[in-house]
Amino acid sequence: MSAALDVTLHTQRTKELVFGTPVDVLSWSETVSLIFDWAQRRDSRTVCVCDVHSVVHALRDDAHAEAIRSADLVTPDGAPVAWMIRRNGHIAQERISGPDLMWACCRKAASLGTGIFLYGTTPSTLQHLERRLREAFPTINVAGAISPPFRTLSPEEDAAIVDSINKSGAQIVWVGLGCPKQEAWMRAHRGRVQAVMVGVGAALDFHAGVVKRAPLWMQRNGLEWFYRILQDPQRLAKRYLVSNTMFIMACCGARWSHGQVDDR
Repeated sequence: MSAALDVTLHTQRTKELVFGTPVDVLSWSETVSLIFDWAQRRDSRTVCVCDVHSVVHALRDDAHAEAIRSADLVTPDGAPVAWMIRRNGHIAQERISGPDLMWACCRKAASLGTGIFLYGTTPSTLQHLERRLREAFPTINVAGAISPPFRTLSPEEDAAIVDSINKSGAQIVWVGLGCPKQEAWMRAHRGRVQAVMVGVGAALDFHAGVVKRAPLWMQRNGLEWFYRILQDPQRLAKRYLVSNTMFIMACCGARWSHGQVDDR
């Protein structure tokens, strides 16, 4: 995609509000093309993949809502989010989930030589992930990987991480810090990290093979959240049950406008 086409697509993009959260209406091919167009130029961009939990959290947290609103691209990660967009008239809108987006982009990155960077999860998981990516895509360029501490970084530590990413030459950074931490991190580093930052949550764990993803039929029917609860009920039950309940209540009580949302 040329720079001229990028400008046209970016200015003419359609968004739909999902309970106040603006989500882009884009096909799979448009989404991947836009990410790689930015990556080729090493633009500092942020991409949020938005599921039910993220939408509900944005209703309660202004900082998270602003992180999504200020993102360069927001995809409908959760099946219910894609359903709401289709309900507003965009019947062809597919679910563009973080794990699937990461895998599709890694495949293309391997064919083009695009450098990728892995940021998040644990050192052990990153080792498994790198090995899995190299097995699946022998020509992939993993420019670097960092597992940050599970605490607030000092300014010096943060600057060192930014320097490492930029010096690596990576063009796409896969950020797996979990919601809402990854959205806040990307917003804070837009303009500092010279790459496209894509927040993909548990995708790093899925592709590393340390967490099993739901069967395809559950993914397609909006039940991936239930499968994740079964895997880790102590940590995830409250998160998903509260988020899903609030989302259903909002669906039942909201009056939907079918107008399009102007782009930024």
